[in-house]
Amino acid sequence: MMGYLSMGNLLKVLTCTDLEQGPNFFLDFENAQPTESEKEIYNQVNVVLKDAEGILEDLQSYRGAGHEIREAIQHPTDERLQEKAWGAVVPLVGKLKKFYEFSQRLEAALRGLLGALTSTPYSPTQHLEREQALAKQFAEILHFTLRFDELKMTNPAIQNDFSYYRRTLSRMRINNVPAEGENEVNNELANRMSLFYAEATPMLKTLSDATTKFVSENKNLPIENTTDCLSTMASVCRVMLETPEYRSRFTNEQTVSFCLRVMVGVIILYDHVHPVGAFAKTSKIDMKGCIKVLKDQPPNSVEGLLNALRYTTKHLNDETTSKQIKSMLQ
Repeated sequence: MMGYLSMGNLLKVLTCTDLEQGPNFFLDFENAQPTESEKEIYNQVNVVLKDAEGILEDLQSYRGAGHEIREAIQHPTDERLQEKAWGAVVPLVGKLKKFYEFSQRLEAALRGLLGALTSTPYSPTQHLEREQALAKQFAEILHFTLRFDELKMTNPAIQNDFSYYRRTLSRMRINNVPAEGENEVNNELANRMSLFYAEATPMLKTLSDATTKFVSENKNLPIENTTDCLSTMASVCRVMLETPEYRSRFTNEQTVSFCLRVMVGVIILYDHVHPVGAFAKTSKIDMKGCIKVLKDQPPNSVEGLLNALRYTTKHLNDETTSKQIKSMLQ
């Protein structure tokens, strides 16, 4: 008999006897609404999240100025082509600046959520159960992050455009040419943006740095409060995906890909934040189970997520990772 609790509460479905794997319950990613006590953080995070779709659309339509840049480099004395390339690159750098600034806002939102979801006296499970709307926002941040990084990874124009912008700008400075694009991005910001875009997965790196920083700044909070929150989230996603009666409750087929991305996102965060990572025997994440869930999906739909586990985790290639897990990710 399933007890349906009030909206935004968890549908407590499985009471898990196997404590190793952590608690199993249904997280209502589709309908969770904030309770009174969640509202303040929820509203702060919501202001950031409502811009996420627009950022992804801008990134998806980012075409780059490769053609104009090539022409300008091939004909260095043709002033018209130099101006054309500069004119094409400056608005693109404005977009790149906007993406970078959004990563900073997202980082602040994540830290607010971590503060709420790890505070004493509740356990991570109790937090995720009591604060479903915040858990859902945390999931939405991860979902956005993986989508952003998937798009960025397949778009080499971003780094080419930005390095052309920087080279041209320093040449203009040397020649004392006023550059109308310069007020957009000063040197210090350009350095930070360069580091950001040099990462294969810049948003994920931002989140994992933010989580690590959160742990180190909150000395009085055991690191387990944070890592258990992540491993519980991974368990919940895995169980919801592998249990037919949960899966059948998703009213929107997008929820499956949402759960898959969130599961992979929390695994990667856990792997960066936890001292021994997600792949060791002592890890609280059932990695074999999670990889199996991914492998059970249509292959073309999860290759990007399997690659994220292969290339953006920290401990996969450690000695402590079992051969079986390594071979599953071959």
